[in-house]
Amino acid sequence: MTTNELRKKYLDFFESKKHVVISSASLIPENDPTVLFTTAGMHPLVPYLLGEKHPAGNRLTDVQKCVRTGDIDDVGDQWHLTFFEMLGNWSLNDYWKKESIEFSFEFLTKELNIPVEKLAVSVFEGDDDAPFDEESYNIWKDLGLSEERIYKYNKKENWWGPAGQTGPCGPDSEIFFITDKEACGDNCQPSCSCGKYVEIWNDVFMEYFKDENGNYNKAKIRNVDTGMGVERVTAVLNNFSDNYQVDTMKPIVEKIEELTLLKYSELISGDNQEFLSGMRIIADHLRAATMIMGDERGVVPNNVDQGYVVRKLIRRAIRHGRVFQINDLFCFKIADIVINTMQDFYPELKRNKNFILEEMKKEEEKYNRIFDSSSFNNKFKRLVENKESITANIAFDFFQTNGVPPESIKDMAKENHLEIEDNFNENFDELMKKHQELSRAGAEEKFKGGLADTGEMSTKYHTATHLLHSALRQVLGEHVQQKGSNITDKRLRFDFTHGEKMTDEEKKQVENRVNDAIDKKLSVSMEEMSVEDAKTKGAIGLFGDKYGEKVKVYTIGLGDDVVSKEICGGPHVEDLGGIGHLIKKEESSSAGVRRIKAILE
Repeated sequence: MTTNELRKKYLDFFESKKHVVISSASLIPENDPTVLFTTAGMHPLVPYLLGEKHPAGNRLTDVQKCVRTGDIDDVGDQWHLTFFEMLGNWSLNDYWKKESIEFSFEFLTKELNIPVEKLAVSVFEGDDDAPFDEESYNIWKDLGLSEERIYKYNKKENWWGPAGQTGPCGPDSEIFFITDKEACGDNCQPSCSCGKYVEIWNDVFMEYFKDENGNYNKAKIRNVDTGMGVERVTAVLNNFSDNYQVDTMKPIVEKIEELTLLKYSELISGDNQEFLSGMRIIADHLRAATMIMGDERGVVPNNVDQGYVVRKLIRRAIRHGRVFQINDLFCFKIADIVINTMQDFYPELKRNKNFILEEMKKEEEKYNRIFDSSSFNNKFKRLVENKESITANIAFDFFQTNGVPPESIKDMAKENHLEIEDNFNENFDELMKKHQELSRAGAEEKFKGGLADTGEMSTKYHTATHLLHSALRQVLGEHVQQKGSNITDKRLRFDFTHGEKMTDEEKKQVENRVNDAIDKKLSVSMEEMSVEDAKTKGAIGLFGDKYGEKVKVYTIGLGDDVVSKEICGGPHVEDLGGIGHLIKKEESSSAGVRRIKAILE
């Protein structure tokens, strides 16, 4: 089975169960201060999980593109990927555990023809915060799973959320495929990491709400959130030993084989795990970087936020390319394969192809100059000669001085048989937290509040971004497009496309337009319509690619006084009266992208 066949089967199945297919959201989350990337299908749906009405209804399904960087050290093994596709279905206060589990079971056993004997599941065992999930346990038993294959685990294994400090959360039930691999012992079970059990699906039951005091209370509304990894399930269905043999990964691996003159199949069956891991890292990292850069809110490699992650991914891939003695520029060649492989399902890659390839070339040329510099080489050579232990402080110095990511320093240390200090990652993250906003860990620490933050001030700031976006387009031109935003209850940050620094006069014009609209106390209204109608009516925003898909369009003002019309999920104030005046400053974010930071007072 191909990934495309799996996607189609899944979406068709849930359409038959009265779910509406929605488009994948951007990899760069809108107005979510807790994460740099969309890490799961539920992220774009947070307003609706909190009770807002979704224009497509209360049963949804999609294929969401996701990026997770927390497991970057594990990339190189069989299953971990930085970029991956997540199949998901949601119940927004509609069906509950019985229907959700039965849907999962039916799809796996009837649509994918997985024998029941090849499945194992886990449920939440209960603790002081919430009781044992007996309901899910009994549903699985009724479906024919023996008690020996229904495992009970604690919060670490079988609890989701909240995503921020507070918000929806609840027990989950994970589904595992039992491989033909030999068990690691008599007590081998899904919680093992031996590879006997491969997690393929997760049903999350959001029945609790964690408050500011850490209490878990029963939620006012109950939602179901599910997720199934496209690459992993495709690999399992084809009896592949890892993700890198599926059809969306194989062409990338084949290109790396061509560049390295090595055969992936021989590396799998051989004992050179270093080369096998290196080939996987190159494939994974450049694929992820390509997908992030090719996103509609895509960013260039830099030392800030998402751009820092892109730079880290590309530079680590280059490092491994050097181990393989790939002497020519190669990142853009692999990016081209990624684009060709994924563009049919993600057409934004085709639209942004030239941008991706050119930026890949620039970044590789820049990094090659660093690696070839005597400054870098002499400094690392001294560490090897002295057999020094590599600490986070040493790695951070390389990062600040030479722009070398910590993962590359760790890789080089292992190649040269140097010890790496305990808690290296935690110590490095601490150093990064103190160094402005340069890492995911730093961003998470600085912007507490999170996905569930729809308080009064956050809502005002969210509405203000619409005014700001519209004013920028009126003053600077319609080339201005939102490239990302970040909102807390204390300020907003808005990134937009513009090739040069704004003049003082332009800044003043934008500020005046926003504050004039606020002074008029313009109304804010919402209308649900198709994407096609939204375009016809002049709405701006990220449009889905599915014909007939319904969206929410928020309009600020009436008649001749309409100042903004934008596709958005919310939340918004009902009118502009009392939200306060906008005061802002503008700065560079990355090449061709400007950043505005603003407060309301």
